[in-house]
Amino acid sequence: MKKMMLIVVALSMLFVAACSSGTAETKKEEITVYTALEDDMIPTYLESFKEKYPDIEVNIVRDSTGVITAKLLAEKDNPKADAVWGLAATSLLVADQEGMLEGYAPEGIERVGDAYKGDGETPHWVGIDAWMTGISVNTVEMEEMGLDIPQSYEDLLDPQYKDLIVMPNPASSGTGFLTVSALMQTMGEEEAWDYMDNLHKNIGMYTHSGSKPAKLAGQGEYPIGISFGYRGITQAEKGEPIKTIFPEEGSGWDLEANALVKKDTMKPAAKKFLDWAISDEAMKEYSENFAITTVPTDKPVPEGFPEDPTEQLIENDFNWAAENRDMILDQWTKKYDGKSAPEE
Repeated sequence: MKKMMLIVVALSMLFVAACSSGTAETKKEEITVYTALEDDMIPTYLESFKEKYPDIEVNIVRDSTGVITAKLLAEKDNPKADAVWGLAATSLLVADQEGMLEGYAPEGIERVGDAYKGDGETPHWVGIDAWMTGISVNTVEMEEMGLDIPQSYEDLLDPQYKDLIVMPNPASSGTGFLTVSALMQTMGEEEAWDYMDNLHKNIGMYTHSGSKPAKLAGQGEYPIGISFGYRGITQAEKGEPIKTIFPEEGSGWDLEANALVKKDTMKPAAKKFLDWAISDEAMKEYSENFAITTVPTDKPVPEGFPEDPTEQLIENDFNWAAENRDMILDQWTKKYDGKSAPEE
C-alpha cells in the first residue's frame, strides 16, 4: 500500500509539472515588429531584450524604409504589426496622419529630448538615434582616376564625376528621402529640382538601400556613394579605403523611431518591447553605430564623425517632410527613376 501511495504521489507531481509547463507555454507571448534597421545590427540589438524577456517571442519583419512604410499603409484596415522599431520618423508621421499609431509613453520617456519624440505626454512616436547623409569616397579609386575629393553637395555637380556617383532612391530608402528632403528644405523646392537635374547627369545608379552606395564605393564599383555616414565609417574601420565626407552645406538627417500600432487588441508585450527599446541597454548598442542617440550615453563620438555631430545637422521640419512625401517621391520617380537599380 505504501508503495502504491508513493507511485500515486509521483504521478500527481508529474501531472502538476506538466500542467505548469503547459500553462507557461500558453503564456508565452508573440509580437510582430516591423523595422528598417540594418540586417547586421538587429541580432546584436535584440540580445538584451531576449535576456530580459525570454518568454516573449519577437517576429521581426525587416525591409527598407520605403517598403516597410508602404506595407504599413497597405495594412491600415487590418494591421499585422504590433510595434514599429527603427523606422524613419518621417514615415511614422505619415502613418500617424492616417490614424494608424497609438500614443504610448515608454518607461524612461522623460530621458528623450523633445526634438526626438512626438508631441504631448503620450507621444505617437519616439526616436532612438539620428542618422545623416555622408559622402563615401574610395580614396584609392579617386587617386587612380585623378579625381578631386568632393567636399560639398555643390562639388558633386562637377562634370569630372559623370556616371561615377551612386545614391539611394528616395522612394525605397530612408537615406535617399532624407537627402532629397534636405536639399529642398535648404535650397528651396525649385532650386533643389534644378540641382537634382544636374546631379542626375553624374549618377551612375540609384540603389534601393541607404547603405549600398557606401558598400559599392568600398568595393570600388563606383568611387563615390551618397550614403549614410556611419556605414562608410565602419567600412573604413574594417580596412576599406573609404573616407566619409560630411557636406559643407550640412547633412540631411532623420530619426530611427519607434511606435505602437493601433489595432483592436494591443499586446502588453509590445509595450514592454517599446520600453526596452529606449532603455540604457538598447541605447548602449545603438551608440556603437550612431554618433547621436536620443538618450545620451557615455560612449565618445565615433572617429570619423564631426566633433559635435549635432552641428552638422540641417534644420529639419519632419512634419513638412511627411506632408510633402508623396509629392516629392512622385516627381522624383518621374524624373530620375530610369537609372534605378532593378528591384532585388
